[in-house]
Amino acid sequence: MPQPRPPDPLVLAEVLAEIHRLRARLPQLTGALAASVDGLVLADDAPGVETEGVAALTAAALGVSLRLTDATGQGGFRELLVRGDGGYVATYAAGTSAVLTLLAEDRINVGRLHLEARRAGARIGTLVDGTNATTTT
Repeated sequence: MPQPRPPDPLVLAEVLAEIHRLRARLPQLTGALAASVDGLVLADDAPGVETEGVAALTAAALGVSLRLTDATGQGGFRELLVRGDGGYVATYAAGTSAVLTLLAEDRINVGRLHLEARRAGARIGTLVDGTNATTTT
């Protein structure tokens, strides 16, 4: 089975541009990152955040989420929302090989967060999966 390799630098630049557009549409975001499902940071805009650690934690949470949705018959992973005292951490599927993780202030409109993040995740997934589909070892 071919092993996926990191996307082309031009694809990563497009992923970063999508993250920047998302942050412009949602000013209450304090950080955003796209990562592979195994925890490799693909692109980020998260000042003051150790994104490699967040990507690794996201991969771990994704593993638990996949097991939970499977065990309960809810289908494949789509998103995960965690609310803390200071705000939200939200992770969205971005195609089959990536995820989009967002950090948001507590005052964000969660419905708008979901709407914008689902769209951005779909665009990022198309970019990343398109690269992996054409990659062979």
